[in-house]
Amino acid sequence: MTKQTKRILILLGHPDSPHPHLCHALADSYARAAEAAGHELRRIDLALLDIPLLRGQEQFEQGQPPQQIEQAQAAIRWADHVVLVFPLWLGTMPALVKAFCEQVFRPGFAYAPTQQGFPQKLLSGRSARLVVTMGMPAWLYRWVYCAHGLRGLGRNILGFVGFAPVRYSLFGMVATASDKRRQAWLREMARLGAKAD
Repeated sequence: MTKQTKRILILLGHPDSPHPHLCHALADSYARAAEAAGHELRRIDLALLDIPLLRGQEQFEQGQPPQQIEQAQAAIRWADHVVLVFPLWLGTMPALVKAFCEQVFRPGFAYAPTQQGFPQKLLSGRSARLVVTMGMPAWLYRWVYCAHGLRGLGRNILGFVGFAPVRYSLFGMVATASDKRRQAWLREMARLGAKAD
């Protein structure tokens, strides 16, 4: 692997996997351009995983992750850059994505407690991009609602375990977007994929 290429993991977080959505098209466009540029690529469709809910602190800290979660952890460990694509539901990530994050970013894999109270970030050296589709205008979510759901994911989860930088691509008014606008979004994802950004 040359210095310019990266190992990219795409996490597709749309819960409705059997039906193609804009999230799938955005992930596909990114993936095609990334592979064409010579980057290594892996992809996980969260909707195809069996992700049980964690129901207590002891289970989170000491429980054994399911095999599919361990495989996802191995893919994250392998990656230089993680792209997480999902639709905005009730102002934040779908429950499927949150359940995945709780299962994956456990102590011992994602962070290590320390005596000083500030955990050691075990996933440092990786970057991330959150790609989010939504029904409202993207500017409204970003500036009026302060993108609170994404800040929680980007800063309080990914940043907490060492991802930096964490960047955002927001696509709004998707239900009424023209084909021309959708094509522009796909081209933007291809541009990002070629750069592994």
